[in-house]
Amino acid sequence: MSQTDDQIDLGFGQPVYDEDGNELGTVRGFDEHGFYVTTDDGIGAMSGEHLSTGQAGEAELMWRCWECGEMGDIQEIPDSCPACGAERESIYYWTED
Repeated sequence: MSQTDDQIDLGFGQPVYDEDGNELGTVRGFDEHGFYVTTDDGIGAMSGEHLSTGQAGEAELMWRCWECGEMGDIQEIPDSCPACGAERESIYYWTED
């Protein structure tokens, strides 16, 4: 697959493939350099089952802004950071203890 001037619309949890059609993983975050892919098995689209039960010793999956550090509920990923206005590309997955 060759890159053209067309924009590619990527979102959290979306699968990413190489030129031969092999799945590389799923999108887990964005920054000014591009996007990050997770290759961990079982982490598909970061659904509600990935959220913490709140018990001690478990991490809670959240979103976090690369620019200012603001964090929020992963089920409500904003189009831009509500604290600093950074674009959605500055928001990535974060696990909070």
